[in-house]
Amino acid sequence: MYETIYLALHAIVAPAWILLAVAPGWRWTQRLVHAALIPLVLCAIYLAFLTAAIGFGQADPDAGMSTLAGVMALFSHPVGALTGWTHFLVYDLFVGAWIVRDARRHGIAHWIVLPALFLSLMFGPLGLLLYLLIRKFSGKGGWSLNEAAPS
Repeated sequence: MYETIYLALHAIVAPAWILLAVAPGWRWTQRLVHAALIPLVLCAIYLAFLTAAIGFGQADPDAGMSTLAGVMALFSHPVGALTGWTHFLVYDLFVGAWIVRDARRHGIAHWIVLPALFLSLMFGPLGLLLYLLIRKFSGKGGWSLNEAAPS
């Protein structure tokens, strides 16, 4: 059952990443990804996992966030691992969508952004790092995460 849920999470998030990569300006990309429909679905799933873990005992009894051992215990139960994985999926997708919007505002060609999107999908923070480096060294933006395009 847990493996099926894990695969279902990927089935939910994969279309969003495909849309960001191949059709960033398409109206359905705007509706599903940038208008937060897919991220909101993932947030609801995250809440369900968190509720199961905290409210219904679907977690390791030693789980917690105040020590490394407690965090490790969080991920030792399938519900804890799925909760954490959903957390990663939501935030990585949020960053990927922000990268696409920010690149468009700053006039950065989409093909240049694709490696940063791939890294965001696979290795989260490294994608953000690459995008910020692209933005900085292309002269199309600085280190600020401000939503406004440069004037």
